[in-house]
Amino acid sequence: MAVKRTDHSHRGAEQLFPALLFFVFLLCTIFTILIGSRVYENIRERDNLSFHTDTALAYISNKVRQGDIADFVSIRDVDGCQVLVLTSDYDGILFETWIYQADGALWELFTQKDSGVDLSSGQMIMESAPVSFLLETNDHKNTLLTISLDGDREAKVLLRSTQKGGTVS
Repeated sequence: MAVKRTDHSHRGAEQLFPALLFFVFLLCTIFTILIGSRVYENIRERDNLSFHTDTALAYISNKVRQGDIADFVSIRDVDGCQVLVLTSDYDGILFETWIYQADGALWELFTQKDSGVDLSSGQMIMESAPVSFLLETNDHKNTLLTISLDGDREAKVLLRSTQKGGTVS
């Protein structure tokens, strides 16, 4: 009777290959999860930054549009800070809304004109990048307000009250 010989040298290789394949699969899974979490963090960070920027620009633009009347919008320097001044008339008494950026936030102050209050009396609206304002009047007597946040994002508001043809109500 013949003795059957089994070759044990291939048996170790047959068990090693699935284990190695599983290890490679495990490493690929871990790297995919790590890379995915980094991408998610970057997207969230950009989304938050965009939200604050877009919200600040929309807030200021809408404040200007709310009362677009002649001589409503001006820019003033108060204690070295550029301030957007929105003037309104309530029963013959002039009031001003000041919008400005200080201490990493957007601030608003509503006060009677020439009341003597300073920037510290304002109310914080939201965290914000540095904001700047520019009023430009063209040859057709149209005035354009440019609102810039951190020099990166900007909004332009055409003041309709200064367009040819008079005040828009």
